[in-house]
Amino acid sequence: MGKPTGFMEYNREVATDASPLLRVSHWKEFTTPLPDDKLQTQGARCMDCGIPFCHTGKLISGMAAGCPINNLIPEWNDLVYRGQWREALDRLHKTNNFPEFTGRVCPAPCEGSCTVGLNDTPVTIKSIEKAIIDKGFSEGWVVPEPPEIRTGKKVAVVGSGPSGLAAAAQLNKAGHWVTVYERADRIGGLLMYGIPNMKLDKKYVQRRVDLLEAEGVTFVTGAHIGVNYPVEKLQEEFDAIVLCGGATKGRDLSIEGRDLKGIHLAMEFLSKNTKSLLDSKHQDGQFISAAGKDVIVIGGGDTGTDCIGTSLRHKANSVTQFEIMAKAPDTRAANNPWPEWPKVYKMDYGQEEAAALQGQDPRQYLINTKKFVGDENGHVKELHTVLVEWKKDDQGRFVPAEVPGSEKVYPAQLVLLAMGFMGPENTVLDQLGVEKDERSNAKAEHGKFATNVKGIFAAGDMRRGQSLVVWAINEGREAAREVDRYLMGSSNLP
Repeated sequence: MGKPTGFMEYNREVATDASPLLRVSHWKEFTTPLPDDKLQTQGARCMDCGIPFCHTGKLISGMAAGCPINNLIPEWNDLVYRGQWREALDRLHKTNNFPEFTGRVCPAPCEGSCTVGLNDTPVTIKSIEKAIIDKGFSEGWVVPEPPEIRTGKKVAVVGSGPSGLAAAAQLNKAGHWVTVYERADRIGGLLMYGIPNMKLDKKYVQRRVDLLEAEGVTFVTGAHIGVNYPVEKLQEEFDAIVLCGGATKGRDLSIEGRDLKGIHLAMEFLSKNTKSLLDSKHQDGQFISAAGKDVIVIGGGDTGTDCIGTSLRHKANSVTQFEIMAKAPDTRAANNPWPEWPKVYKMDYGQEEAAALQGQDPRQYLINTKKFVGDENGHVKELHTVLVEWKKDDQGRFVPAEVPGSEKVYPAQLVLLAMGFMGPENTVLDQLGVEKDERSNAKAEHGKFATNVKGIFAAGDMRRGQSLVVWAINEGREAAREVDRYLMGSSNLP
């Protein structure tokens, strides 16, 4: 695949980002893609490695190693190298319904498992993937492809995030009539309201939704199943139901002062911001503003980064990020070997922007918040913290222990809790009688996706817990295959 000696001849190049000081002034995507000739050179770096790990999609040490949807990466890298872009698009769509999403927001575990990365920098897989699908749309190669034959079977998909859209796309392809229900006013779930516009422009989400609609998928917004839309109606009208509601219950921080004003779960902050941006370009004031405030984001990960980037675009006075874990090493540790996801220090777009504006990385490591303190109006004004170190307890587990004398007070008028998610909301699961596992997720065996209730399936974060967009697509596709098998007795879906 690629050029056998390409990885020795060419250096890794990636798409360039606009300078942090420039891009914080707007809400648009800020990456300039590589030109075609340079992308072909990057495709040439994909060595004929014999046993590629980039598309394995395995969980190693609890983290994704390789592509969870098993993208045929060496194949489309080779096709791009040879200038066969149309063929590369066909190979990409074999495994990925929405490469325009993953090419923008996926952290690229494929690159962490690239064989070239053993001794050199990995192939720029993510940039090539995004370039293939963007060229496909610009050239008019991506068009509606409704099924030629309809089965007459009707399937309801609850939730329009990446797993729900993937399930809908595949079930529609199999010829079933699919209706997707979304409680928000726009289709897309996490893709629409959970990820900021500068990271995933919503025009790309709407473009794919329009395409699915042209292929025969029906979308219903404002339908909160179990609240303003009875679950009994779904059961009466559909032959199967796929639950893809996501893990939307945010992890809270139950400490003194939590009831003060100005403390919010990250997703409330992010979703209201994007909705207001789309509705009125922030003219309606229906969002939580960080303007002029000292902002503290508690928790790392992608959600924390998005909170930083959003706060800076509001023109926050300062942004600080708390992480209870230690700073990652600059290179792989001995207990983090290839092809595991590399747990190394990096600065994502939000940290880069904060560093450019404030002069340093906004993250404070090994820090724990003890309490929130408010002003006379009941609004948060400061956080009381302590440093921690990780020690083994009596059972050999690592737990945080406070460092004596390390107490510190941080001023803050806005606190955003970005500590992950606890699982799905219970309303629809309880009303349908769906069993839950020990983590409160919908209980359904991976590979089968069927719940304890006949005809009801679960996929994505609602089944597996908080995860990556690419895992959600994987689950939506696989659940669709099992639904198709349930309805028809067999399935040709991948």
